[in-house]
Amino acid sequence: MDLNGKVAIVTGAANGIGLATVKHLLKNGAKGVAMCDIDSQNGEEAALLVTKEYGEDRAIFIKTDVTEQQDLEDAFRKTKETFGSIDIVVNNAGIVGDYRWEREIKINVEGVVRGTQLALEYMGKHKGGEGGAVVNVASVAGLGLKSACPVYDGTKFFVVGYSQAISFPPLDKSHGVRVLCICPGFTDTPIATGVLNAYENLKVDTKEIMSYFTMQQPDHVAEGIVHILREGATGTVWVSNNCQPVYQVDFPELVKP
Repeated sequence: MDLNGKVAIVTGAANGIGLATVKHLLKNGAKGVAMCDIDSQNGEEAALLVTKEYGEDRAIFIKTDVTEQQDLEDAFRKTKETFGSIDIVVNNAGIVGDYRWEREIKINVEGVVRGTQLALEYMGKHKGGEGGAVVNVASVAGLGLKSACPVYDGTKFFVVGYSQAISFPPLDKSHGVRVLCICPGFTDTPIATGVLNAYENLKVDTKEIMSYFTMQQPDHVAEGIVHILREGATGTVWVSNNCQPVYQVDFPELVKP
């Protein structure tokens, strides 16, 4: 996909990986980006900084709770009204904290499903759209890396599996939307802080945990998202970890054609 002239929706865009992704999309020629987040104060401040750097007509902030269907529908509608089309959806919104596991599931699981389904509604060729691409942001925790937050890990396993399942060839041929998944490792965001706090609550030595990882910046993950939007095939899962170049995960073939 050539990002030049494309329009994107990014959830969880007030900070971290979401905000970095907004900037990298615009830097790589995107026509406009809708920055969606439930945090209106930080979201509006972030959008102001983005528009100052990239142009007032290239980004908007939309207060959005991804657990509310109407909120997301309004975000998609406003994006299309503002920019004329939707080509890319990055379902990035997420939280960690198993003490509020029901909320964790609603955001990390339901938010991704709602965002993906609306992407197919707006971009799908079966609905008169032009096709497009969805990137669902999971985690290396969704690939078997155990953490101190088992519900969080489970939600990310879901994102990995769902992103592959929605790309089942008969479905993909009808909607023409690539669905990709990226699994960041430890990244300097509030989620990484939450995971480390959970380890500390269990009296686990976080220094030992982090000896296996290099804390990467959100910009590194955003660069990976741009790469897979350009090069990734639908249904593929990618890892952005330890400040290394993004790479595709090879899964075993359980059923041979």
